[in-house]
Amino acid sequence: MEKPAICGGSPACDTPIQYGRQYIDDADIRAVSDVLRSDFLTCGPQIPALEEKFCKVTGAKYAVAVSNGTAALHIACIAAGIGPGDEVITTPITFAASANCVSYCGGTPVFADIDPETYNMDPAAMEACITPKTKAVIPVHYTGQAVAYDEIAAICQKHGLLLIQDAAHAIGTLYKGQPIGSLADMTCFSSHPVKTVTSGEGGVVTTNDEVLYQKLLLARSHGITRDHSQMSEPCDDPWYYEMISLGYNYRLTEIQAALFSSQLDKLPVFSKRRKEIVKRYNEAFRDVEGIIVQKEIPSSDTTRHLYMIQLDPDILTCSRRQFFDAMTAENIHCQVHYIPVYRLPYYQRLGYPKGLCPKAERLYERILSIPLYYSLTDRQVEDVILAVRKICAYYHK
Repeated sequence: MEKPAICGGSPACDTPIQYGRQYIDDADIRAVSDVLRSDFLTCGPQIPALEEKFCKVTGAKYAVAVSNGTAALHIACIAAGIGPGDEVITTPITFAASANCVSYCGGTPVFADIDPETYNMDPAAMEACITPKTKAVIPVHYTGQAVAYDEIAAICQKHGLLLIQDAAHAIGTLYKGQPIGSLADMTCFSSHPVKTVTSGEGGVVTTNDEVLYQKLLLARSHGITRDHSQMSEPCDDPWYYEMISLGYNYRLTEIQAALFSSQLDKLPVFSKRRKEIVKRYNEAFRDVEGIIVQKEIPSSDTTRHLYMIQLDPDILTCSRRQFFDAMTAENIHCQVHYIPVYRLPYYQRLGYPKGLCPKAERLYERILSIPLYYSLTDRQVEDVILAVRKICAYYHK
């Protein structure tokens, strides 16, 4: 017998709907199969081909493909010269990697509060965090919406700070008509399976600065070079190389690069479909009592990675957990993005106090990520909307 939903009646949909998932087609499978039949599984032609394509997509001069988005952030911090005694400002409403990359280098993450309407880092709060120790800023294009780039870039220029954008959510997003990836000193992307395009795991750093580009290449691959201009004792022996800095093995495989490249071919249709779903959600939830919709700045032409609903405790009698469980009972699986980074036990042990960013903490207590991905059907979108409306009506004060 079918189990009734928490709010009564049958669930909104017959089969579970996840909050995110990848889309793989025959072209992707062929691209991977071709690599498996080729001579190279790593360190072959797929990597430079992917990087060239990524530059065309983002408008950046250089791209460095790596094993995941966290590696992208890490090598960006290495290239920026982050080290002990340096402070780097970021947002607490992000995945832990946005701060961990600073800690990996011995630097200190500093958390600036958010704009409560866009959920991105507030430029004024960011500037208030600047000290003589500040070396860089890592704003996050949260949910895919572009940050207030002009304001943040102006503050960075004023204080002589490097700008490293975390664009893990934002491939396909434009700021004032320019692709994210072509604007900052460095921009870091992720191709995790729930992102807009995927390579299983993977990431990319883009830059327009050749000096930073060379540092990124070294950090990606053990600090090893075969470039005579970088060597201490150049040698013509064909096997000769030098390790000139301490680097990591953050290489992407040929298999992943081929999948990534194939997925980039579909970015326009992926972006179009995500925008269609976001538009429908915005229309459906705009007048639903108990739901607050994320606002976007006019400068951002957003390819949304996540769609957030914010629950209004002045209207709803339920807790966020009760709403989450009710959605699950309706066969709609949600997620929460994210626990403020400094509230995680590791950062608590480092002395970051709770209450550090009150707007971020208030947002965290209220948000849910609902399903958003390319293959979500119109019927499934309506099922999600029906479930949200049903639960809001049930728990309305």
